[in-house]
Amino acid sequence: MKVSEIMTTEVETCGPETTIQEVASKMMELDVGSIPVTEGGNLRGIITDRDLVIRGIAAQFSLDTPVNRIISSDNITGTPDMDVEEAANLMAQQQIRRLPIIEDNKVVGIVSLGDVAVDEEDPEDSEIALEEISKPAEPDK
Repeated sequence: MKVSEIMTTEVETCGPETTIQEVASKMMELDVGSIPVTEGGNLRGIITDRDLVIRGIAAQFSLDTPVNRIISSDNITGTPDMDVEEAANLMAQQQIRRLPIIEDNKVVGIVSLGDVAVDEEDPEDSEIALEEISKPAEPDK
């Protein structure tokens, strides 16, 4: 099964100058835990609810701080034509729960751990991904 068959295609994005408050409100309104940050349609990073709390609020940034100050900018991405198993493995390796899907440098979808879990073709993929993603990160030495 291909990622294009399970990904969410109506993805809300925000710009890098969107404030922490605006993104938090949008997450609440949409009932999502992450929003891709784009500029000119290109992915700059992803802002997660955890980023808002740990990198924003706990770091004492004001609510009018632009998200580009706290986004996750590792930009681990997938493509619509990759296999779900490949996406699950990538998510497990990178310990991420959401994978932005890119085509022609544009965000065309997002795959969550939940999307992978409902892939009935191979439920083992979701078990592997969940197990790997849920492992504690190795401490820096």
